[in-house]
Amino acid sequence: MLNQEIERRRTFAIVAHPDAGKTSLTEKFLLFGGQIQVAGAVNSHKIRKTATSDWMDIEKQRGISVTTSVMEFDYRDYKINILDTPGHQDFAEDTYRTLTAVDSVIIVIDAAKGVETQTLKLMEVCRMRKTPVIIFVNKMDREGKDPFDLLDELEEQLLISVRPLTWPIESGPRFKGVYNIYGDSLNLFQPSKQVVTERVAVDIHSDDLDKHIGKPLAQKLRSDLELIDGVYPAFDVNEYLKGDLAPVFFGSALNNFGVQELLDCFVEIAPSPRAMKAEERVVQPEELKFTGFIFKITANIDPNHRSCIAFCKVCSGKFVRNAPYYHVRSKKTMRFSSPAQFMAQRKQTVDEAWAGDIVGLPDNGTFKIGDTLTEGEELHFKGLPSFSPLMFKYIENADPMKQKQLGKGIDQLMDEGVAQLFVNQFNGRKLIGTVGQLQFEVIQYRLENEYGAKCRWEPVSLYKACWIESDDAEELDSFKKRKYQFMAKDREGRDVFLADSNYVLQMAQNDFKHVKFHFSSEF
Repeated sequence: MLNQEIERRRTFAIVAHPDAGKTSLTEKFLLFGGQIQVAGAVNSHKIRKTATSDWMDIEKQRGISVTTSVMEFDYRDYKINILDTPGHQDFAEDTYRTLTAVDSVIIVIDAAKGVETQTLKLMEVCRMRKTPVIIFVNKMDREGKDPFDLLDELEEQLLISVRPLTWPIESGPRFKGVYNIYGDSLNLFQPSKQVVTERVAVDIHSDDLDKHIGKPLAQKLRSDLELIDGVYPAFDVNEYLKGDLAPVFFGSALNNFGVQELLDCFVEIAPSPRAMKAEERVVQPEELKFTGFIFKITANIDPNHRSCIAFCKVCSGKFVRNAPYYHVRSKKTMRFSSPAQFMAQRKQTVDEAWAGDIVGLPDNGTFKIGDTLTEGEELHFKGLPSFSPLMFKYIENADPMKQKQLGKGIDQLMDEGVAQLFVNQFNGRKLIGTVGQLQFEVIQYRLENEYGAKCRWEPVSLYKACWIESDDAEELDSFKKRKYQFMAKDREGRDVFLADSNYVLQMAQNDFKHVKFHFSSEF
């Protein structure tokens, strides 16, 4: 029973630059899973429909994802868990942490823009973790790059072998559809956001193909497919599972085109839950005892109740509602009476979950990102670091009557991993560190709209935050005294050096040889 449930699980993240159309691809996956009736983000002056996964008000207003949302649905005989990640580079850290909780990744590429900076960084994380990757080239109904040029760009910049499993017939206004190499069928394009295009079974070597797309395009398609077979090796599932080969699909997610071919192939070739590395040992999904870790905390998923949800990736065994589980960091036993599975903000209570599933656990401040739950074993899963921020600002209370609300809001948002909080040891002021400016705007908006607290920002010129440690206690103490006005504590009470320039940082490293400077919190 356990093995059967694990085999049917598929847990993956959809990642992309915000303009590549990740949101519309997520919507179509949900459409095929039977979860929603109206698909896609409809953009017009009269109507605006936001993504199911973008449930926060600020996400709906700006049309961006600022937090990872979790969705699950059944498709054929499979249980699908989608983690829809923020596309904006200012929220990349949330995406990196999400990638620790998935078994595979679908990267969405804009047909016109090709590989972008954010995509390169995400691919680097996938390579480090040997995560299998599928690439979906979106927006083929708009003018874009030549498909062969795109494949060359993917191989060259993402440093991975590629193999097209569908192939486009023209692009832009001339876009006729795709030929499904994996399924040996022709899919003709009908530009409609509400209609799923029918497949046509056709022999590409027969005159039947000429009738559907015309003789010139039929001849070009045949020669393209011959070139693909000559240049690219046959698709090897094992190479894909090892993370060395990326299947490529083409389509237009907003128009419901090319997505079902991707989903049908995905459920067949994507890995079921994989083994997870802990500091102590490797945890296999087939193990009978439950283990899991918290990779994401979301505050105010129900603003009426100020509720926080901790998202737990089940790594092995079976999670059972109301069963006692051991919280490794606090060394306490906990029971969960209302664990939930999600469709973005909508949730339903579940009685059990298996390896590969994502479970939402009610959180009243108990959990931190990276916490482990087991049936009694001491385990610590790795791979959920915080990185050194790039921008810093002091946060000040703009409404003295709402000090308590501001404090609670900051605590909950920092638990989410939206940004990092440091307390300056020289003046006791709270300092927020982020990757980009947009995070400050999101924090300010959410504090006011979700907690009723107003804040103001005071800029500060800092270059880098470094976590420091040393085996030489005397030298460490000497460093902290000399740099006292630039020393801070993070939320875990660890020492952090706030360097105001690269020169100051290099001088500190040269002067204090036995002090180690870390640029991520995992050391």
